[in-house]
Amino acid sequence: MRPELVEHLRDPFDIGPLTLEKPEFGIDGEIRSGRLRGNSRAYDIAEYIPRFVPAQNYSSSFGDQWNWYRRIQLDRYNGTTLSHDRFFRDTGWPADSLRGQKILEAGCGAGRFTQVMLDEGAKVYAIDFSSAIDVCWSNNGPNQSLLLAQADIFNLPFERGFFDKVFCFGVLQHTPDVKRAFMNLLPFLRPGGEIAVDVYRRTAWTTRWTSKFWYRPLTKRLPRDLMRRIIEWYVPRWIPIDNFLQKVPVLRSVIPAIIPCWNYTGSLSLPPEQIRILAMLDTFDALTPTYDQPQTIEAVRSWFEECGLQCVNVRFGGNGIIGTARKS
Repeated sequence: MRPELVEHLRDPFDIGPLTLEKPEFGIDGEIRSGRLRGNSRAYDIAEYIPRFVPAQNYSSSFGDQWNWYRRIQLDRYNGTTLSHDRFFRDTGWPADSLRGQKILEAGCGAGRFTQVMLDEGAKVYAIDFSSAIDVCWSNNGPNQSLLLAQADIFNLPFERGFFDKVFCFGVLQHTPDVKRAFMNLLPFLRPGGEIAVDVYRRTAWTTRWTSKFWYRPLTKRLPRDLMRRIIEWYVPRWIPIDNFLQKVPVLRSVIPAIIPCWNYTGSLSLPPEQIRILAMLDTFDALTPTYDQPQTIEAVRSWFEECGLQCVNVRFGGNGIIGTARKS
């Protein structure tokens, strides 16, 4: 992290300022190690990242998956514009509106959307609860416009009312309290600032994308390295079968729902090798998280209405349900 960014950090528990102690500098003048001290607590800076939470927590499965599949979703490495296109389609934010904006990214993972925002000139303050934060650093750091912190969405280490925009995709449903996680983002948004979130959609029927809930009571409890070996064994073998089944009308909606496999053949213009890696990544992502709590569109709309947000647009799309609004 850069020294000048310390002034924008706060103790996540008492909202007080933090003092930098014993900094050791690394590449490009970034603080590689040191300590941030508040009124009653101190937090380590390790490998360029302030650490406000324990290394192991309920999101550790995401840390594992992003360390294993570090770059497959980043546009600069996969040669596509998939992350760029999804970001601007789902947020509705014009690309030129990001320049110079202070954006809180709540849950950055490996940094696929971090890259998009940085490329458009935004100042990105990204957190992740898991060790994926280190992967985001390796993919996007060092950068004068980037601050990364390993932190909790329920105890964010920033000034209130500081951000021009808040962005949170792929995160809320994986917290223990989805509504409270959403509500906790709003105090950090300035008046007139914009928020964009998404959340999985709850459905009354079972599809190939929701049959994971049959297996999750077991798979989320199995050792994650074992789950990785299982998935990396069967997914590449199942994809050709799944592709064949998609051509048989009577079978394509039944059999693929029994075998969990996030196969994007035909829906994403990617070469077979990237399809294979994405299928293993997203199958692991579906089966192993501690929490996976899809929501109804009515529930999500009620959150926005309860907060008195303006220009509310809650709709189906993306990963399920997208919500955008402006703080009054």
